[in-house]
Amino acid sequence: MEPFGIVLIVVCVIAIIAALFSIVGQNSLYQDIGKGGLSLDTPDRVAGPPAGSPAARAEAETEVRQMLEAKSARRVGRGEEPLDIDAEVARLMAPADLPGGSDESLREEVRQVVIASNARRERRGEEPLAVEAEVERRLRDLGG
Repeated sequence: MEPFGIVLIVVCVIAIIAALFSIVGQNSLYQDIGKGGLSLDTPDRVAGPPAGSPAARAEAETEVRQMLEAKSARRVGRGEEPLDIDAEVARLMAPADLPGGSDESLREEVRQVVIASNARRERRGEEPLAVEAEVERRLRDLGG
């Protein structure tokens, strides 16, 4: 056998052995991709307060106030009147009264979704839903 053939076979055998080692070692490497302190699925991530709790509301109010203070500062920088931050915070943090007193644009949008859903149900041969009852149910679900 020529020396070129021997070198070629030796290089191929070494390449196959290296490929096998990399395949065995790659599982642990690829499982760690996307993990770390900035990942959303880490178990050590500190969760905020439960939704709807007084602590969550206070945290949201603090963030809204900071946003409005920055907005007011930008307005003053442009030479406009500053915002009444307390009034804006109160307006934005006011509880929404969706089920009984929702605004008509939201009610109409939900009604259109229910009508479209009924059309799909009829095409599938299913019984259509009562539109107004379904609108009220979905608004109730949105409200809480």
